[in-house]
Parts: sequence; structure tokens; C-alpha cells
Amino acid sequence: MTLFEATRKALLAGVGVQTKGRELIDELIEKGELSETQGAKLIKEWSEKADKTGKDFGKSITELIDKALDTMNLPARDDVEKLNRKVMALSARIKKLEEAVGAKEAE
Repeated sequence: MTLFEATRKALLAGVGVQTKGRELIDELIEKGELSETQGAKLIKEWSEKADKTGKDFGKSITELIDKALDTMNLPARDDVEKLNRKVMALSARIKKLEEAVGAKEAE
């Protein structure tokens, strides 16, 4: 199983659990075992906890991917962008030099 597949399954499972939790709370409200206020409070607390867990999960995945990329010795996006800017600057300088040489040859 790839990292993408594992992440996808974990996220989908989290969505399924969240949906079932909301359904359970709605059912308890309908039965009168929870008030609307209590249900809303539970949903809010659970959503906040789920958001925090999701952010922590995302941070862990990001760290794992960063470590994998470091191990693979691939350049980071910033590195590629810096090199691209340098290539563009050098290309511009070469073009100016070629124009200057062409102008001198025309004389």
C-alpha cells in the first residue's frame, strides 16, 4: 500500500466516523435523550477535536514526506525556483552579450 492510499483510507475513515457521530447525536436528540443545545455542544467539541487531530495528522504526513524527500536527495521547490531564476538571469546576460557581439560584427 502506498503512502497516498494509506492517507486516503485514513481520511475517508475519519469522514465516515464523523458522519456516523453526527447521525448518532441527531438520533439522541430525536429520542429526547439530548437537548438541541447539548447536541450542538457535543458536535462543536467533537469537530474542534477532529480538526486538531486532522491538523496533527497532516503535520505528521508532511514531516514523513519531507524525510522521504531528504532521503531521496530531491531538490526542494525553493531550490528549483532559485535555479530557475539563475538560469533566466544568465539567459538574459547571454542574450545581451550576443547582441553586443552582433553589433560589433556589424560595424
